[in-house]
Amino acid sequence: ALADAPIYVLQATGAATLARLEGILAKPLLVVFGLEQAAQNPEQAASMFGDLGGFDLSKLPPGMDLFTVLGSLPEAQRMDLVASVDERFASLGGEKALRQGAARAVVAEHEALGADAQRLQNNYLFRVGGQMLLIALISAVATILVGLFSSRIAAGLARDLRRFLFEKVMRFSGAEFEHFSTASLITRATNDITQVQNVMGILVRMVFYAPIIGIGGILRAIDKSPSMWWTIALAVGILLAMIIIVFTIALPKFRIIQSLVDKLNLVARENLGGMMVVRSFDREQHEEARFDRANRELTDTNLFVNRLFVIMMPFMMLIMNGATMLILWVGANQVALAQMEVGDMMAFMQYAMQIVFAFLMLSMLFIMFPRADVSANRIADVLEMPISVLDPAQPKHLPEAFQPTIEFRDVSFRYPGADDDVLRNLTFKIEAGQTVGIMGTTGSGKSTVVNLIPRFFDATGGAILVSGVDIREAPLKELRDKIGYIPQRSNLFTGSIASNLRYADENADEETLNLALNIAQADDFVQERAEGLQADVSQGGVNYSGGQKQRLSIARALVKRAPLYIFDDSFSALDYRTDARLRQALLKQLRHSTVLIVSQRIATIKNADQILVLDEGRLIGEGTHEELMQTNEIYREIALSQLKQEALA
Repeated sequence: ALADAPIYVLQATGAATLARLEGILAKPLLVVFGLEQAAQNPEQAASMFGDLGGFDLSKLPPGMDLFTVLGSLPEAQRMDLVASVDERFASLGGEKALRQGAARAVVAEHEALGADAQRLQNNYLFRVGGQMLLIALISAVATILVGLFSSRIAAGLARDLRRFLFEKVMRFSGAEFEHFSTASLITRATNDITQVQNVMGILVRMVFYAPIIGIGGILRAIDKSPSMWWTIALAVGILLAMIIIVFTIALPKFRIIQSLVDKLNLVARENLGGMMVVRSFDREQHEEARFDRANRELTDTNLFVNRLFVIMMPFMMLIMNGATMLILWVGANQVALAQMEVGDMMAFMQYAMQIVFAFLMLSMLFIMFPRADVSANRIADVLEMPISVLDPAQPKHLPEAFQPTIEFRDVSFRYPGADDDVLRNLTFKIEAGQTVGIMGTTGSGKSTVVNLIPRFFDATGGAILVSGVDIREAPLKELRDKIGYIPQRSNLFTGSIASNLRYADENADEETLNLALNIAQADDFVQERAEGLQADVSQGGVNYSGGQKQRLSIARALVKRAPLYIFDDSFSALDYRTDARLRQALLKQLRHSTVLIVSQRIATIKNADQILVLDEGRLIGEGTHEELMQTNEIYREIALSQLKQEALA
């Protein structure tokens, strides 16, 4: 009869079609398989079908064709047998058990048709295993690539942040430097950027990795058992709540930590820079205690945060293990009720652990994020700091026939945050080619006057004109290219004497360098060194005396050959004899330049064409040395107090 039956070819092989066929054919396949087994093993068939309403399969003679027997039964009896089979299968475990039995029937049918079922299963395992290995290999390669990309991105971000930060600081005026300490700027450029770099490296990896694992795990877990989604949601909810609590506690502490790092750097810099003062006053123990307090504050705060995160990790593991136990308990009940297979439960548990692990990885990011957030805000404070001294929107260029004249018109100045003006209504004019001395009492504003000319600060009132142009309207580069500036504190850079002198002009030849050293009275100690111009200069020029550093700073400015020179108390570390020789050499070399000299020494400025006398930010005297000796009481007092020393010099 089967030979004459029509053959149906399945055209649609989609997942939905196969699932429908599974449900339709599972029971018939299992029944046919059981009845076929009854001929060879009646006892096994009896355990599968029961007594079939009084029809005892175990009493059938071996080899009897059961299908022939069943076909000869009356219709009513066959229907009773069908009902008995349905009831028996329902008691054996429901749909899941039915499908498992049908799968065994399919294997037996393949073997009956002459197929090697074991080989088919092995081929399937090898094929699926190969796919899994391929996916694992792709995952490993992807992980390596993501690691490389994340490292490059994080390192590139840190590089760019350092560059932007340095460029911003280089544009700072004196007002901005008053806002940030040197120690704080160093911490922001190093420690803070490193914190941001570390988090960015982890963030890039997590962006690619954690969502794929988490979302993929959620989809697969729901597919395996939609009714158990709440176990994962509960674990993830508890985990997120704990992360939020830790984040709330840690964020303020990280702000404190970065401030304490600034403080520790400040104390260390002050001690290293002022070591001789500390030793001369025998204050080593005091400074050690001061450093220890700053160090202890930082250590205690770090310990608090570290303990918080140490406690966090066991809680996370507890959540993972608790989620595993909950899934096993709920899954075991569903397996017992035949609502879930053991394999599906184990797969669901693995997916759940995968989801929780994804959130654990994100939690590691959240652990580092508060500190990086604080660091990023500190970096942003510098990058977003408004610059008070900028190039004008519509610059007015200095004339090509530049005349180094300087004119102050009712100039006043107040430092940022100060209550009183440092300079009050200064008005004077310096002609081209003049040498002008600026003298005054301590704190009278002498250095402030000369710092306004290159626009280290901008005047808060009035106007300053150079060569007839308001300096606030001139491009900064043009203005500063015309000025040779020698500050109070001599700053030398790590390198050689030649590299420091060429800081003013990279193309200067050795003849120009030697001439500048000769005028600055520095050629003697330079020639004494075997390396000459290539002699090393340590950081800050610590391997040179104060007077030697001042003379090298003067020589560096002379290499520039500027039309306007500013000497801000730049002769204070020189003895009177060297001072006199240096001034004589400068007079010859700079006879066509305008020279401003700030000094407390009468001998340094008494031969100037004009001397300005300041007191409490006001101009109280203007004239030559002889004129001021007759007309200005403060100048005369200063001069008379130094007369004996000058005579000896």
